Amino acid sequence: MHLTHELELFPDRRVTQMLFKEVKNAAELRQCAVEGKIQGALINPTMLVNPFQVLIAANKAVNLQKSGKMKTRSLYSEIIFNLSPTNNISEAFKRFGSSDGDESVLVVLVHDEDDPQLLSDIAARVSGRQVPAEDVSSLSDHAKIKKLYKIPPQEEKCGTLLDAVVCRMAIKDVM
Repeated sequence: MHLTHELELFPDRRVTQMLFKEVKNAAELRQCAVEGKIQGALINPTMLVNPFQVLIAANKAVNLQKSGKMKTRSLYSEIIFNLSPTNNISEAFKRFGSSDGDESVLVVLVHDEDDPQLLSDIAARVSGRQVPAEDVSSLSDHAKIKKLYKIPPQEEKCGTLLDAVVCRMAIKDVM
């Protein structure tokens, strides 16, 4: 049900994605994350094309954390910020962070090793149905994603939507 990847540049760190649908307590979860009771990023899955997009954001966040160059206060807020095509932190939270009324949420955890207790603690907090993290693309709102990342129709003829999104995430610090 969850998706765990070892980070290539940081083999001691793992990124786990857990997707939930029919979530009834999104406001409570968001409040717990703000208070630090949930050590994870709560992401609105409608703005995601593929789990790879989250893996890119998490890898960049861990790299920035290790080098002391994060632009936000925590690793998990940095993951949300890295998903955004702009350098506006509050805009990133509005677009990619979980909102009180969301019916689906992707929980992203960065941890040292496989920890089944960590995953079961998160699953116990969420009042909703866990589905395979790979299903995140079925919740994507392609029209909103194309508008936010400013992806013209011509660009999709020579590559995928995921390619376009990842490129914009990568060059945001350069432009």
